[in-house]
Amino acid sequence: MSNDAADAHPNARQDVIAVDADDTETGTVNRLDAHTGDGIRHRAFTALLFDEDDRVLLAQRAATKRLWDTYWDGTVASHPVQGQTQVEATRERLEEELGIAPAQYNDLRVTDRFEYKRYYENAGLEWEVCAVLQATLSDTSLDPNPGEVDGLMWVPYDRLREHPEYYRQLRLCPWFEIAMRRDEER
Repeated sequence: MSNDAADAHPNARQDVIAVDADDTETGTVNRLDAHTGDGIRHRAFTALLFDEDDRVLLAQRAATKRLWDTYWDGTVASHPVQGQTQVEATRERLEEELGIAPAQYNDLRVTDRFEYKRYYENAGLEWEVCAVLQATLSDTSLDPNPGEVDGLMWVPYDRLREHPEYYRQLRLCPWFEIAMRRDEER
């Protein structure tokens, strides 16, 4: 990677975990390299948090995001770092992005895992083995980080899953749509 690329985007200063199709770690790779060109398969997660009325919390990705900016996502999505479990990484991102503390939920668990590859305009791609995590918030207090999240919305989950056409105007992130279609947990 050139020094210009490293200076151009904060992702160039981070690594992600490269994996094979079975989610077995094969090393670490530069995060920007993993998301450009032909991409490099890497480990990721998406978390869906629900309230006690079975509504899912959707977060609109900040306009400053390099990929899928302003798209609506599940509650949080990101990449664990080396030595970090999916649950640990999710807990960290929930606090960083939305101010959600572990005391607000007690049932965070991995419910699924899938591989996908999707290109975004001419900006890059996601090629991930993505774990899906779910939890129910007993306390729905939020303190969103404006650098990460441009909007929040509680949506009736079953209605969204059964009638995605009602929500077409939201422009949903591809990994969230896949996770929702595959969801047999709820």
